[in-house]
Amino acid sequence: MNIIVVGCGRVGAQLANRLSQKRHHVTVVDVAPSAFENLDTGFRGRTLEGDVLTQDLLRRAGIEQADALAAVTNSDTLNVVVGRIAHTLFNVPSVVCRNYEPRYRSLYDTFNLQEISSALWGAQRMEEMLEDASLRTVFSAGDGEVEVYEVMIPRLWHGRSLKDLLGDCACLVALTRAGKAALPPLDTPLEYGDILHLSATLEGIEKLRGRLVQGKEA
Repeated sequence: MNIIVVGCGRVGAQLANRLSQKRHHVTVVDVAPSAFENLDTGFRGRTLEGDVLTQDLLRRAGIEQADALAAVTNSDTLNVVVGRIAHTLFNVPSVVCRNYEPRYRSLYDTFNLQEISSALWGAQRMEEMLEDASLRTVFSAGDGEVEVYEVMIPRLWHGRSLKDLLGDCACLVALTRAGKAALPPLDTPLEYGDILHLSATLEGIEKLRGRLVQGKEA
């Protein structure tokens, strides 16, 4: 894929390095030449210094042939403008923006841009880990609206059915017992120490967390 990364700070450099390692054709754009020092020595892509708001620079970055663009600067306004230009003027198929300040998330919704808020996502993960170490997030879809959780079955639920635990709170992804994963029927009795991978909304997982603690439907 031909991918443009706008912004070469900590997030942009890590993203560019990962994409380069996967053999994508990556072009990184930043207004400060010193920012490119964040890239790994093995980075195989291109770097362009300059104002990304000039269409000439975007064209030199290959936006007319780009399959994807990530706007990951520390300016929400700049990320929105670049994302909008890429999406509407150049019809880039995949555009993702970084939301730097959570209070500006509505900007991305206004222009129908896909955004990732690392601050909100990180705070939510820490909250979950602090509240209950036996239940943790392993995958987040979108901006965290639906996530996959890893749950260890406590003694309170030994012998109870999978259906009783899940109810309408979550969907089963897999059950791992004695190191072997399976997709068992919902009437399967649970065993202490089973590991479940479940998909759920934040509301659903909060309800399920209550069930785990109480040993009954909450």
